[in-house]
Amino acid sequence: MRVLVTGASGLLGRAVAGLLVHRGHAVTTFQRRPSGVDGATDQCGSLTDNAAVGVAVRGAEAVVHLAAKVSFTGRADEFDEVNVEGTRRLLLAAREAGVGDFVFVSSPSVANSGAAIAGLGAGPADPVRAHGDYSRTKAQAELLALAADSAGFRVAAVRPHVVWGPGDTQLVERVLARAARNRLPLLDGGAALIDTTYVDNAAAAIVAALERIGHIHGRALVVSNGEPRPVGELIAGICAAGGVPAPSWSLPGGLARVAGSVVERAWLRLGKRDEPPMTKFLAEQLSTAHWFDQRATRELLDWTPAVSLDEGLERLAEYYGPR
Repeated sequence: MRVLVTGASGLLGRAVAGLLVHRGHAVTTFQRRPSGVDGATDQCGSLTDNAAVGVAVRGAEAVVHLAAKVSFTGRADEFDEVNVEGTRRLLLAAREAGVGDFVFVSSPSVANSGAAIAGLGAGPADPVRAHGDYSRTKAQAELLALAADSAGFRVAAVRPHVVWGPGDTQLVERVLARAARNRLPLLDGGAALIDTTYVDNAAAAIVAALERIGHIHGRALVVSNGEPRPVGELIAGICAAGGVPAPSWSLPGGLARVAGSVVERAWLRLGKRDEPPMTKFLAEQLSTAHWFDQRATRELLDWTPAVSLDEGLERLAEYYGPR
């Protein structure tokens, strides 16, 4: 197929585009800077630009939409413009261009109100109860995407959970940087069970969703490795791979959530553009269980993770070894 992949300059988008090329699809990528994906045709632009989006979808038979504003903090209107209005713009342009299939890459946080999640499936996206502007706007965008599903324009949503791997700047680099400065506490002793997704597994699941969209369109699926571990154990594994000491001090999760709310508001008032050391959402993620039942996902996608968590950590250590 002729496939447009948005957001291919990021870790997961690059992996998805590369896998599609490997499987013989003709891939065009659309993002603000070159993707660096061998065999793909880059088209640079923004989801906020109607004309650029219209050009990007021209000739595509399918779209995999990963581009988004991803951050723990920031102005609400920036999240709205990229995540909600950008998705609305892309959906409209895709339908007008005759695209038949559309995979929206979402997040499990769209259905998470902050309570523990233990062995659940993909609940409905809920912008009202979602915590933080990222989760809220991704929930709104997922609802927009799934509402557009029809026989002639098939739409599915895939929610990869905490994606990481070599070259990851969202999770791995932040963990290593903060741990190296002894600024990364374990919340509640790092006991919360969480599941994550190695990047190659997430990419394979998204490609499977596109290739099996006839079986899954109109619904959302959560994707993970299916190997929940205590968050402290996961962080220690990442630190060992990166050659920095693991965190050795702990804070109560409730205290961290309160402190995160205060710090987040201060960051916004001061107009800071970098990530704050703690936010309420981050504190919730580090102190609350969140892992998912993967049986339905694996059956519907005819997919299982090829890379275990331990093998992923070994690959991470190989990546950081020369560094």
